[in-house]
Order: sequence, then C-alpha cells, then structure tokens
Amino acid sequence: MSPYEDAVVRELNTWRLKMMRKPSAMNRLSKNVQVRLNRIIPEKVHQAITLAIKQMTRAVLFGAEFLTREPILHHLTLEEREKRALDRIAFYKTAGAAEGGVTGAGGILLGLADFPILLALKMKLLFEIAGIYGYPINEYKERLYIMHIFQLAFSSQERRQAVYEQMTNWDAQSQQLPDDINQFDWRTFQQEYRDYIDLAKMAQLVPGIGAAVGLVVNYRLLDSLGKTAMNAYRMRWVEARSLEMK
Repeated sequence: MSPYEDAVVRELNTWRLKMMRKPSAMNRLSKNVQVRLNRIIPEKVHQAITLAIKQMTRAVLFGAEFLTREPILHHLTLEEREKRALDRIAFYKTAGAAEGGVTGAGGILLGLADFPILLALKMKLLFEIAGIYGYPINEYKERLYIMHIFQLAFSSQERRQAVYEQMTNWDAQSQQLPDDINQFDWRTFQQEYRDYIDLAKMAQLVPGIGAAVGLVVNYRLLDSLGKTAMNAYRMRWVEARSLEMK
C-alpha cells in the first residue's frame, strides 16, 4: 500500500474504535432523558412525525435528480478520490451554513423550513460521495447503505454500535436485507435523528441568535456527515482489498 493508504487504514482503525466504544455516562443520561420525553409525546404524534420523515426522506432518496450522476469507475487512486470527496464536503458545509444562517434569521417559519432543506443537502452530499468512491447510487442496496451512513452520523452511541455492525461486510449483509423500503425501521430512524439534532435546531428558532446557531450547527452537521461517509466507504475499500489479497 502507498503511504497515503497506510495512513487511511490507521485513521479507519481509530474511527472504528470510536464507533464501537461503550456509551459514556453523559450519553446514557442524554438518551434516558430523550426516551422519557418520547414517552410523553402521544403515539399519534410519533406516527405523524414518522410518516412525515419517511415520505420526505424517500422523496429525497429516490428523487430522479439524485440518480443522474454516474459513479466514477475509471482508475483513480484512493487519494485522488478522497481529494474530490473533501472538496464536495467543503462545498456542502458552506452551502449548509449559508442556508442555516438565512433560515435562522427568518424566525420560526423559516426555521422550520430549514429541516427539509438541510435533509436534502445531506442526502445530496451522500450521493456525491458514493459516486466519488465508485458506487452505483441507482442501485437499491447502495441507497440503503447511504441510509445506514446517515444513521451512523446522527444517532446515539448505543444505536451507532448496532448500525456499524450492520455495515461491516456489507456485500454479504446486504443480501439479507428486505427489498421493500417500507420494511426499513423508519420509527427508529426518525426518532434517533430527531433526538440527535433537537436541542441545536430548537436554539435556531430563538430570535436574535437563530442565524448564528443555524450557521454553526449546519456547518458542523454536514462536516460530521461527510467524515462519517468517507470512513464508511473506506471501510468497504479495505474489505474489498482484503478479498483481493486472499
């Protein structure tokens, strides 16, 4: 392997440990609070939120405009691919920060509009990174992998461990997944995502500080998602290389 690839493997090992570490006391406390709050919310509200996020995510995930980019299949080194990925992450962080600043400054109504816009930016970023690493995003199982990356970035530490294990040896594990997107665990997906970003996004609705909060929060969320996606595809790169080396 090249020096760059050696460095990537070391970084990936560090990231794996982070994904698999046990929840801290603060993680557990935060999760317990969110669980109690979710119990207070009426079931009909949970169902409505789940349906709304399901429909919104499906519309973004399966939108034709996201499937037009072809994967980069011609010969590129891992380093060259990752330079492209970092460029796109930088672009989306800037775009997300600008969008968060504008909607945060616009009060509650514009602040609420930030949710679907930010979700679309996140999905677009994931589709672009998948293509950069050479994966055909028009394939159903690859879109499911994108959903797993999304969960990995925006879930509690406890849930993150379970999702990470589902993503290891993906080519084999994906064969066991349902072909019907409706069988995806949308309830857990929306609840983990909502719990993860609730506090920060609520602060975005506060007059006077909403713009600053929206700018910083969106920048950090897209940065975290981009780094998670790169490591997720690095994981598959390592797995594929191991198969080739046998």
